[in-house]
Amino acid sequence: TTTDDTARPGPNALRAGWVLSGLEILFLLFDSVTKLLKLPQVVTATVQLGFPENTIRAMGVLLLIGVVLYAIPRTSVFGAVFVTAYLGGAVCANVRAEMPLLGYVLSPVYTAVALWLGLYLRSAALRRLVRNPY
Repeated sequence: TTTDDTARPGPNALRAGWVLSGLEILFLLFDSVTKLLKLPQVVTATVQLGFPENTIRAMGVLLLIGVVLYAIPRTSVFGAVFVTAYLGGAVCANVRAEMPLLGYVLSPVYTAVALWLGLYLRSAALRRLVRNPY
């Protein structure tokens, strides 16, 4: 079994986790705010992906909820699951619109990996779960 001491992140891992998580939070906050403000570039890109314009603010609200949940340590795992689900929808939309694989389709996957890596580096609870799932 894994003890609390072996699952507890060291100071460097903790710092790296918060830096990576902070960058993810800033990036996703920026994305959600651009949707909430319905910036012209966002409207154009979203409509080109096949979504009606009237859904853009709802997408921004959903992403913002996930980011806030991720930023709060007590709800960060739920927030990571929430944002990962949101990003899965982005992958699906990009595939459906036949966007290029590396530049568009996999971009949300990279974001989700960084989101979880940041959380793993800073969360003893997630480390315990990953190391001993039963």
